[in-house]
Amino acid sequence: MLLLLHILNFVGINYALRGERSSENTSFPIATNGQPFPWNKLRLPDWILPVHYDLLIHPNLTSLIFMGSVKIEVTVVHETSTIVLHSKHLEITSAAIEEENGNTQADLKQMKVLEYPPHEQIAFLYAEPLLVDKKYFLYINYIANLSDGFYGFYKSTYKTKDGQTRLLASTHFEPTSARMAFPCFDEPSFKANYTIKIQRDGQYSALSNMPKVKTLKLDNNLFEDHFAESVKMSTYLVAFIVSDFQSVSGTTSSGIKVSIYVTPEKLNQAHYALEAAVKILEFYEQYFGIHYPLPKQDLVAVPDFQSGAMENWGLTTYRETSLLYDPETSSASDKLWVTMVIGHELAHQWFGNLVTMEWWNDIWLNEGFARYMEFISVDATYPELQVNDYLLGTCFAAMGRDSMNSSRPISSKAENPTQIKEMFDTVSYDKGACILHMLRNFLTEEVFQNGIIHYLKKHSYSNAKNNDLWNSLANICSEEDFTSGKFCYSKSQVARNHSYYVDEHFDIAEIMNTWTLQKGIPLIIVEQNQKRIKIRQERFLKGIFPHDPQWASMQIGFLWHVPLTYITSHSKRIGRHLLKNHSDTIELEEDVNWVKFNVDMNGYYIVHYEGNGWDTIITLLNQNHTLFSYKDRANLIHNAFQLVSAGRLSLDRALDLTQYLQHESSNIVLLQGLGYLTGIYRMMERRNISDVTESLKRYILQHFKLMIDRQTWSDEGSISDRMLRSALLEIACDLQYPPCVQKANDLFSKWMGSDGNLTNVPSDVLETVYSVGSKTADGWNFLLERYKVSMSGAEQGKIRSALASCKDDAKLTRLLELAMEGHIIKTQDLSSVIYSVSTNPAGQHLAWKFVKKNWSKLLEKFPLGSFSIRTIIIGATAQFSSKQELEEVKLFFDSVKKEVSQLRAPQIAVENIEKNIKWLEKNLVTLTKWILENLK
Repeated sequence: MLLLLHILNFVGINYALRGERSSENTSFPIATNGQPFPWNKLRLPDWILPVHYDLLIHPNLTSLIFMGSVKIEVTVVHETSTIVLHSKHLEITSAAIEEENGNTQADLKQMKVLEYPPHEQIAFLYAEPLLVDKKYFLYINYIANLSDGFYGFYKSTYKTKDGQTRLLASTHFEPTSARMAFPCFDEPSFKANYTIKIQRDGQYSALSNMPKVKTLKLDNNLFEDHFAESVKMSTYLVAFIVSDFQSVSGTTSSGIKVSIYVTPEKLNQAHYALEAAVKILEFYEQYFGIHYPLPKQDLVAVPDFQSGAMENWGLTTYRETSLLYDPETSSASDKLWVTMVIGHELAHQWFGNLVTMEWWNDIWLNEGFARYMEFISVDATYPELQVNDYLLGTCFAAMGRDSMNSSRPISSKAENPTQIKEMFDTVSYDKGACILHMLRNFLTEEVFQNGIIHYLKKHSYSNAKNNDLWNSLANICSEEDFTSGKFCYSKSQVARNHSYYVDEHFDIAEIMNTWTLQKGIPLIIVEQNQKRIKIRQERFLKGIFPHDPQWASMQIGFLWHVPLTYITSHSKRIGRHLLKNHSDTIELEEDVNWVKFNVDMNGYYIVHYEGNGWDTIITLLNQNHTLFSYKDRANLIHNAFQLVSAGRLSLDRALDLTQYLQHESSNIVLLQGLGYLTGIYRMMERRNISDVTESLKRYILQHFKLMIDRQTWSDEGSISDRMLRSALLEIACDLQYPPCVQKANDLFSKWMGSDGNLTNVPSDVLETVYSVGSKTADGWNFLLERYKVSMSGAEQGKIRSALASCKDDAKLTRLLELAMEGHIIKTQDLSSVIYSVSTNPAGQHLAWKFVKKNWSKLLEKFPLGSFSIRTIIIGATAQFSSKQELEEVKLFFDSVKKEVSQLRAPQIAVENIEKNIKWLEKNLVTLTKWILENLK
């Protein structure tokens, strides 16, 4: 990857044509017609700026071809006779230019067109110079096929209840696929206004970013819909859909029309999304103090959709499972997911759409903010969902990725489309959200909110970089406020903030750059002696231990500014300390028996307690676990097992810490602890270490039996209660706990006996019941038939998971083949099927062989760098834990080096396996001994 970027930078020079900026290097790439192409960089030149696009699109859903014409108003910044823009898989049939004020077609002058597909660029050559500050109009006609994949302007299908296949056409442009639908300046900083017209057959309707203002009737049952001019926005936010969808609508208190569009037979599943969208849109208008600038917001469930959702301005698009809620088959976790996805996409209408990152290296400014605003918006609008509990899991996931050497900084270089796609990952989304949460806790809610409002208002309809955010958070003062150092305090916060960090002067950019410009996560090592606390920081690394030869070199150059928080045995008042150096000392006012850092896990760091620190914590949890908040308890469990993976804490001490869990009352904490125990169990099962597997199964069932037996097979209780029930019963049945298996079999038999018509299975236990039922040949086949006719994406997801859990090689192979064919199981679900099969001990090697055998076909279905390819690469190998498996994976990646050389995913996959191998080597003996000692 470094070599590729080096070459691109080497040839990326400015050229000398008429009036262009010159350079001594005059080498050019070769266009498709054999002539020199007048631009050799991946990024477009900045001497021509788009102002307005007039776009006409006519998709033919019979021939699967679309025709388009676009008139682009441009302004000239530097004199030139060449216009370079993006185009991919478009056949340009004509191109002409018109000077400003030209009134007739006679003023149009043809332009020569050159194409350079490796950079997805076209160039228009004009015989005369285009003059600075003068406006011109480009006229381009073109034709193309509707895309077969999930990017650009692509075809989608759905089946009706009676088995008919219906067609539609939809768009997905982020990050670099607007160029597949119309020639454009396809970079986020080239914002412009859009006026869109769509021609369609009479049986379809059309949607775009803006409301429809009129429809013209043409010949041959053809109609032309005209949409209002858009606000100024980036190309990747343009959207249009031609379909036969139906909708339900509502209106916000500020008059915004909100509509949910779905396939006609799923309209009854759209009502919850409408309610949630109206509430959340109203919340954002109030929270940001900025009116939503469009007159409508459409949310559309697209039957074929690779990612979870897309924030096109005014026309957000979703996977059906991310928008639709079916009370009969959607579980509590499904409802939470739908609500959070809507919160995410509507947050983008401000973070991303109104203010857009300048370039993709800062995509976290879009995605990290939207991920974090999910929690803030859903907590405010649906407090009963207790959404903030799940921020812990988001940060745990980020830390898992970030504690590996293959991680990357939040702000990372990304130039070509593959590298840009790979930026849409856990680091941008989850780590981005978690450092924003830490910053909000550090600054206080009021300062944080005022700062982001300042940021949004200052950069509206424009682009921003990291430092623009830090500057807004540091400069929110009005005349009634005063400053301390580079930080602004409102009068209402003086006393509070002064007590937080006494005598500190904050440079927010300096602090936050340590979190965005370097990869990794800090380990805070605490040594407490009465009232003196010694603290030091290191880079936290999983799978690489301090005594390993490479450990020291991996620590060089890493230093974070860490806003520490702590409580002690003598005070619940939160202490605060900004750690700027590798080590420091905190002097308390009195001697204490214990200290706990990272209060409620509001910080993004791991903590290790040296000396007898962990022994003290384990004793306290056994004596009175409520001394710590439930978030602190979850944090302690997480830290303990992470430290085991880093060679800092012995596994028996981490396991000792979990023994108090039989008295735990918090569902979140229970799931955290159980997650580690069952994760270890499944590793043993996959490695076929049968004695340890059996002993660990007995231990889990003994330790949590009372809790499992208390669960009802119902949908009763809070969201948290229901999610615990789903998880506990899934674990119990997976461990072959007889009462669980018997109950699930009874429910499945009755359901199957009714030909699937009985709705006697509660939605929260549906997946468990299906999984148990899939273990017989008849049950598996019945579920597959049910999958074909189900009108619920939520139910289909549960069936796919159940089908992937069976132990029959032939059936697992058939499942993988059905997903590859893309008819019964849609291609959008292929990567998740491969992952599900790989997590099944009976299917882990089957899934990997399938990936190797079908690698070329997979690359035809999904582009390199896409979420699907990353899921396949990392997911299909994540369960491996032997040196033989490691060598097999390395050999395969070496054999496809040409394709994957610029991806991070293979590095992550290899490092995961190395970590698993090391964990087993270090901990298997300890695990075996501990289980035998603790079995009753």
